[in-house]
Amino acid sequence: MADYRHIVHPFPPLYDENSRILILGSFPSVKSREQNFFYGHPQNRFWKVVAAVFDDIVPASIEEKKAFLHRHHIALWDSIAECDIKGSSDSSIRNAVPTDLRQILQGSQVKRIFCNGKASGTCYEKYQQPLLGIPAVTLPSTSPANAAFTMEKLIDAWSAAIKGEASEIR
Repeated sequence: MADYRHIVHPFPPLYDENSRILILGSFPSVKSREQNFFYGHPQNRFWKVVAAVFDDIVPASIEEKKAFLHRHHIALWDSIAECDIKGSSDSSIRNAVPTDLRQILQGSQVKRIFCNGKASGTCYEKYQQPLLGIPAVTLPSTSPANAAFTMEKLIDAWSAAIKGEASEIR
């Protein structure tokens, strides 16, 4: 286990009282931990995908990303609060401790939850859904490790899920 490090999530969730949907990642990558913000790896397609879903410009700076999320009523957090992990690999995660999502749900208008990838979805279903009683939709991961999904397929899948729920989250 020499390559494993125990890491506590280094930054807080992003949400406000107007957030209507919550997108959960699994755990921040090395690059995200260095930047102290979500989806910091330049090859992660998250920002391009959500910009396409909401027909908006891809945000570049952290401030632009925060403004984008608030403008589209998106809360962002991760399903894992701390874990043992090798680098950024979701498949290496061990001893995961789930995040407590109640603060977000109590401080926002979140009605729908989407998980970015299987690791997030599995953790949410096992630990958070029984506590919260809100089912989540697991979407294909925007990680560069998910090479099976082209950008076009990701945008189609994310759009269908999020836009399909739009009437429920407005």
